[in-house]
Amino acid sequence: MKEYDYKAIPYKERLTTLCGIALNQYNVIHIDIQQFVSKYPVIKDMVARLTKELLFDVKMEMPDVTLFDETDLVRTSKDIFSQKREKFIFIIDEWDSIFRVHRDNATAPKEYLDFLRDFLKGQPYVALAYMTDILPIKKYGQHSALNMFKEYAMTNQYALAKFTGFTEREVRQLCERYHMSFEQTKDWYDGYNVNGVSIYNPRSVTSAMMNGIFDSYWTQTETYEALKMYIVRNENGLRDKIIRTIAGEHISINTKTFQNDMCTFETADDILTLLVHLGYLTYDFDTKTAWIPNKEGRQEFLNSIQGQEFQNVNNAIHRSDKLLQLTLAQNAEKVEL
Repeated sequence: MKEYDYKAIPYKERLTTLCGIALNQYNVIHIDIQQFVSKYPVIKDMVARLTKELLFDVKMEMPDVTLFDETDLVRTSKDIFSQKREKFIFIIDEWDSIFRVHRDNATAPKEYLDFLRDFLKGQPYVALAYMTDILPIKKYGQHSALNMFKEYAMTNQYALAKFTGFTEREVRQLCERYHMSFEQTKDWYDGYNVNGVSIYNPRSVTSAMMNGIFDSYWTQTETYEALKMYIVRNENGLRDKIIRTIAGEHISINTKTFQNDMCTFETADDILTLLVHLGYLTYDFDTKTAWIPNKEGRQEFLNSIQGQEFQNVNNAIHRSDKLLQLTLAQNAEKVEL
């Protein structure tokens, strides 16, 4: 195999080179955790079913391997590697769905993380494990059970920033193709700052192009509905900070205390960090500040504070919007009032 100085190669070309070398070299197993979570509400049952299905699949593909214990997933995988010298690539989609579905269950995440750790960490049969979803890896105690992973989150995407969503060049091309205003598209869906790269919301841009209408295409989540409780109670000054972001401010937040789940909130910054991961806010790694990225995001925050408990806030926002319109219209007489 030819040796490469990967550090001297641009990152995108480096990925292409590595993918070319690895093409058709490994067995690939894709797992959608959400499918198992929805069918098996008890984590122990879910892990048992997932183990059974994985064992069935690998034994079907490699019936000639002699197995020490056909019910032991880790040992079976090791037997395959030792006899055939073949490694696996694991693609695990919606890996953190357990933390969303069982957000009030302290035991379930630990059982699940222990399973992933025992199955993936330091095992000779693992060529690559690639996990996707919203949350960074859950911590418990002083350490993470899966500290062997390299994390790319909305708080820091490193070299993958420009692959997180649509870039400005891509959006301009879409606007030309679908005869939509680029300026309006930028106003509605731009503003996600990922390591200094301006990223557009891909789902919303696609929906706007296909429908020919600029609107909020946000899919409201139960998680945000649950967070409204904390905002209403103004715990740790959260409501005041949300109001400041609606007014257009950039607020300082500490993302390091976030426990990477949907229920462990000790400070307002923990909730604000979750809102960054969910896409309601964007975050600048250098300045450690967060803000509402665009018109679509602001509209979702406005929709969430329509209750009676936010009446004073809504009145202030409406007065501010009216003042802005009068100022833009150069109506000095009414502005003075």
